[in-house]
Amino acid sequence: MAHKIDTSLTGAAGEHLVLSRLLSKGFLAAQAPRGARKVDILVNFIDGGEPFLIQVKARQRGGDGGWHMGEKHESQLDEDLFYCFVDFEPQSPTVHVIPAKIVAETLKTDHQIWLDTPGKNGQAHNPTAFRRLRPNPNGKELGWMDEFLENWEQLDRATRH
Repeated sequence: MAHKIDTSLTGAAGEHLVLSRLLSKGFLAAQAPRGARKVDILVNFIDGGEPFLIQVKARQRGGDGGWHMGEKHESQLDEDLFYCFVDFEPQSPTVHVIPAKIVAETLKTDHQIWLDTPGKNGQAHNPTAFRRLRPNPNGKELGWMDEFLENWEQLDRATRH
């Protein structure tokens, strides 16, 4: 029997899972101080290379398979920022590693198409700060996230000189 798990526990579990994956792949990673803006995990390299930041989003279950995001995520375009989207719904948790710029563009396009599409009874949708990063967003092909599934290698390429 599945019970609802507190979202703060889901978030903490996601951060620990991502930390574990990073450390096991040889990245020097640590949790950012609680409440740090835009970042959950700090990553650096002992042997040089540019450090980068990771924001973790974790989910347990949901109808659209997506993660809660906000309007602010549309403007986070930093080259050194990556998102790790943790999905605890499958038997073995999965992580999609996606650069912030791609997340921002996807959220912005998806939301704009939603705003431009009439809703119930032809009514316009009201603007909202709420966003969802979904496996099947407006403006993207189904399966668009596949290339980012457990794609930790891009972190190495993105940060080494």
